[in-house]
Amino acid sequence: MSNLMSGSQILLECLVREGVECVFGYPGGVMLPLYDAMYEHPMRHVLVRHEENACFAASGYSMATGKVGVCMATSGPGATNLTTGLVNALMDSTPVVAITGQVPTRLIGSDAFQEADTFGITRSCTKHNFLVKTLADLPRVIHEAFYLAATGRPGPVLVDLPKDILQGQTHYAPVSSIHLPGYKVYADGHAGQIRRAAQMMWEAQRPLVYAGGGIVSSNAHNELRRLVELLDTPAVCTLMGLGGLPSSHPNFVSMPGMHGSYAANMGLTHSDLLIAVGTRFDDRVTGRLSAFAPHAKVVHVDIDPSEIGKNRVADLPIVGDAKRVLVRLVKALEELSPQYSSRSAEARRDWWRQIRDWQTEHPLTPEISTSEIKPQHVMKEVDRISGGNAIVCADVGQHQMWAAQFIRFNGPRLWINSGGLGSMGFGLPAAIGAQFACPNKLVFALVGDGGFQMALPELSTVVTNGLPIKIVVVNNGYLGMVRQWQELFYNNRLCAVTLDSFPDAEKLAGAYGFTGRTVESPADLQSALEEAVAEPAPYLLNIKVCPDENVYPMVPAGGAISEMILGPPQPVAVS
Repeated sequence: MSNLMSGSQILLECLVREGVECVFGYPGGVMLPLYDAMYEHPMRHVLVRHEENACFAASGYSMATGKVGVCMATSGPGATNLTTGLVNALMDSTPVVAITGQVPTRLIGSDAFQEADTFGITRSCTKHNFLVKTLADLPRVIHEAFYLAATGRPGPVLVDLPKDILQGQTHYAPVSSIHLPGYKVYADGHAGQIRRAAQMMWEAQRPLVYAGGGIVSSNAHNELRRLVELLDTPAVCTLMGLGGLPSSHPNFVSMPGMHGSYAANMGLTHSDLLIAVGTRFDDRVTGRLSAFAPHAKVVHVDIDPSEIGKNRVADLPIVGDAKRVLVRLVKALEELSPQYSSRSAEARRDWWRQIRDWQTEHPLTPEISTSEIKPQHVMKEVDRISGGNAIVCADVGQHQMWAAQFIRFNGPRLWINSGGLGSMGFGLPAAIGAQFACPNKLVFALVGDGGFQMALPELSTVVTNGLPIKIVVVNNGYLGMVRQWQELFYNNRLCAVTLDSFPDAEKLAGAYGFTGRTVESPADLQSALEEAVAEPAPYLLNIKVCPDENVYPMVPAGGAISEMILGPPQPVAVS
C-alpha cells in the first residue's frame, strides 16, 4: 500500500489501529468521501435508522465490552441528532468517539447547506471535542480522541471533519505516542491516604460500601468483592453500579436511593463510615443532601477530582482509578487486619443483625396476581430465565426501576441503561450495540410502551443484521413514571400521559419479518418468555401489565432517603 492516502483512508486506518471492529452510523452528503473509502474496507458499518440511535448503540456496545464505542453522522442535522446520545454518554461516563462530517473549511461560517456549528454545539455535550482544519493533524487527533475517551473518567469525544479533510491526500505516518501536557490522570491514589482509609475502615463500627458505576467502568469488580469480604461489610450498588458486586453475593444489600430498598437506605442513613467508590453522590441516591448519611464519615474514591467534595464533603478523599486504588487498599487492610479485625468483629455482627432486620421488616418482594400481570411479575420471570447472566438493556421509566429492583446481575456489564440523563428511546438501540458486542449472549431490550415507540425504526436495524434480541415491552398504556408523579404529587390530575394506542405486536413484528406476540394473562407469561428466548431470531413480546401500578419504595422530591413511601396509601377503616 502506498503511504499516500486520502483523509478518509487515514481515518479508517486509525480506527483499525485503535481496535475498532464496527461503527454505528448514518451517511450524508459531506460524509460521502468516507463512505466511498469504506466501500472497499473491511470495517463493519451498522446502518441505524436515526443518528441519536447510532450514539445509543455505540454506548451499548461500550457498556457491554468496556471498549470505546464509535458512531458517525453527517453535518448539520446528522450531527445535531447525536447530541442527546453524547450528553447521555457524558453523564454515564461512557467512552464513545463520535465522528461527524462538516462542510468544507472554506465554507465554514457561511451558512452553507447542512452547516451547523457542531464544535460549538457539542462543547458542553462531550468530554472534549475537535474540529480538524489541517489534514496533517488528522491521525494525531483521532488517536487523542480515543485516548481521552477511554482514560481518566471515560466519556464521549467528538471529532468534526470538514469534507475537504476527508477528500484531501497526504503521506500517512502512523502516530507512535500521545502527548497531551495539559491532561493529567491520577490513577494510583495517595499512599498515605489509602493507609489512613484502611485504618478508618477497621475502626468503624457501622461501615457500608457505596459502589457506583466507576466500579464497572474500571473493571474493579473483583477488587470490590475482595474488599467487602475482607471487611465483611454490607454493600449497596447504585443504578449504574449494579453487577459491580454480584447480586447473589451475601454482602450485597440492594440498590439505594429514590427507588432503593428500605434496608439500603436505612443502612446509608445509620452508617458511621461510607466507603464511596466510583460514585458521584447523585441526587437520586442522596435525596435531601443535608439529611444524607448524617452520622457517617466519608471515604471517597474517584478518578475525577471534580467529583470529590462536589455534593458531599469527603473526610478522606482519594483521587484515583477504582481498580488500582482498591488493589492497594485491600493490601493495606490485610496488613492492618491482625491488630483490628478481632476488635471490630462484635460491632460488625450487631451491624449485620440490624441490616438483616431492616431487610426482613420491609423486603423487596415482587407482586404477583392471578387476574392481571403485575410488572414486578415480568421482572421476576426475566430474572428466572436470565439466571443473573443475561444482558438486560433497559429504557427509562417505571420498568427500569422494577428491573433494577428485581433482576439479578451476577457480573458487570450485564445491566445497561441510561442513568444520569434518563433518555427515553435508549433501550432498543443500546441492545443493538450490546448484541453486536456479545453475539453469543442472551440480550433483552426491556422497554416501556413509551420509550419503545421512540425507537421503533430500529426494528429494521435488528432484522437487517439478524440480531436475536428479545424485545420485552412492559405495556401499561401510560408514560408510567410521569403518571405516578401526577397521581401522588399533583392530585391525580393526569395530563398528557395516556398512550391511547399501541401497534399490534404480531402485525408490527410480522411487517419486519419476525415474530411478535401480545400477552395479557398471567398464566401465559412464563411460557411466552420461554418461547421468545428459544427463538433463534428477534422476538417482540408485548406484555400488557396493570396500568396503575406504582414503583415502591420511593423517596419524594426533596425528601430524605429515610423518608420513604413504602407502598400505596392504605384506605382508612371506618368504624
